[in-house]
Amino acid sequence: MTEPTALPHKLAKALRRRRRELSRAIGPDGVLVVPAAREVTRNRDVHYPFRQSSDFAWLTGFPEPDAVAVLAPKHQDGELVLFCRPRDPEREVWDGHRFGTEGAVAHFGADAAHPLSALDETLPALLADRKRVHYPLGVDADFDLQIMGWLRAVRAQARKGVSAPTTLVSSDELLHERRLVKDKGELATMRRAAAISAAAHRRLMQTCRAGLNEQQLEATFLHACAEGGARFQAYPPIVGGGANACVLHYVDNAAVLRDGDLVLVDAGCELDGYASDITRTFPVNGRFSAPQRTLYELVLAAQRAAIAAVKPGKRWDAPHKAALKVLTRGLVDLGFIEGSRDDLPQLIKDEKYKPFYMHRTGHWLGMDVHDVGRYKQHGKWRALEPGMVLTVEPGLYIAPDAEVPAEFRGIGIRIEDDVLVTADGHEVLSRDVPKDVEAIERLMASGASSQET
Repeated sequence: MTEPTALPHKLAKALRRRRRELSRAIGPDGVLVVPAAREVTRNRDVHYPFRQSSDFAWLTGFPEPDAVAVLAPKHQDGELVLFCRPRDPEREVWDGHRFGTEGAVAHFGADAAHPLSALDETLPALLADRKRVHYPLGVDADFDLQIMGWLRAVRAQARKGVSAPTTLVSSDELLHERRLVKDKGELATMRRAAAISAAAHRRLMQTCRAGLNEQQLEATFLHACAEGGARFQAYPPIVGGGANACVLHYVDNAAVLRDGDLVLVDAGCELDGYASDITRTFPVNGRFSAPQRTLYELVLAAQRAAIAAVKPGKRWDAPHKAALKVLTRGLVDLGFIEGSRDDLPQLIKDEKYKPFYMHRTGHWLGMDVHDVGRYKQHGKWRALEPGMVLTVEPGLYIAPDAEVPAEFRGIGIRIEDDVLVTADGHEVLSRDVPKDVEAIERLMASGASSQET
C-alpha cells in the first residue's frame, strides 16, 4: 500500500499563512470551528466519490472525511487542533491509508490532534472562556446541534468559573472573503486546470461530427481531462446539440448530434480542489450557417465587451452591463425586440432581452465552480480586485417556438471564459480554446482531415 506524502512545501507555507491571518482576525476571545465533509452513500454499499469541504481544505489541507478543525488563537494546547479518524489497519486494507492523529500533526501542521471519539469530551475545553464561536452557521442541522451540545457542556462548568461563548457568528465572513482573492499558488493551479480543460475542448472540436451522441462528446472530454491529470470534473458536463442548448443546465447528454446544428459544451475539470469552467458553441459539421454565424458573432462581441470591462476598480456588474448593451442592440437590429438603438437604456431597464438572455454574465470561480464571496458590499456591487477570478459567459437562447424568423429558432449559444483580475487589467485563463468563427472552423477542419486519413 502506497502511503500519501506530506503536503508540498509551498502549500504548507500558504496554509500556515492563512491560519495566522485568521487567528489575528478572530482574536483571543474567539474560536473557529470547521467540519470536514462526510462520506455520502450513493446506493446501498456504494459511496459517492469523496470530495473535501472547500472551507476545510482551504484551512487545513487535510483530505479525510468526518474531521473537525478548531482554530483557537493563543490557546494553551496550540492554535490548530484537529479531530480525525484514528489509524485502523483493518479498515485501511479495504479503504486505503489514513493519516490518523499522528499524521495530522506531522503532515498538516496541527498543534494537537485527537480521535473523533474524543470530540464531545475535548472540544468544549477549546470553547471555554471564549466569547465568540465562528462556524458555518445554519449549513448543516446536525452540526448545529453538535455546537449546541458543546456549548451546553461549557455552560455546565459555570460554578467552576468557566464562561461560555455568548455569540455565534457565521464563518462565511472570515473564510469566504479570504478565499475570494487567490494567492499565487491557487492561481497556478487554476491556470493548469484551465489549460487541461482548454485542451479537452479543442479535442471535442476536432472529433465532433454528425451522428455522434452527446454523451460521446462528454466521454471524450472526460478522457482528455483525465489524460491531462484531472480525474474529476468541477460540475456535470453540459453537452447540448440543437435546441437542447436552449436548456441552461441541460445534463441528459443523450441525443444524437445532427448535421446543421450547433452543439454547446459547458464543461470544466477540477484540479487539486480548484475548478475551471469553460463553454464553447460550435457547428456539428464544422461550418456555421449564416443565421448561426450572425447570432454567434453577436454573443462573441458581447463577451469581448464584457471581458474588456474586467479590471481592478470596476464594479462587479460592469461586465454584465457591457454584455447587455451589445446583446440588446443586436436583438433590436435583428428585429427580435421592438424599438430602436435610441431606446436601448429603457429596453435594458425593462429587461426586454430576457426572453433570449435570462442569466447574468458571470460568477466567482475558485475551489467551488460558483465560488464564495459577496457580490455586493454595503448595498453596492463590489469593486473588482487583483486576484479575483470570475467567469464571463453571455449567451443567446432562441426557443424553438420563439416569434422570430424560422431560421433562428432552436439556436442556443454561450461563450464562457475564466478571467483573472490583474493589477493592470485581466488575464483570460482559458484563452487556449478558439472562439473566433474562422479559428473554430479551421480547427474542426483539421480534425476532420485527420479522421479521413
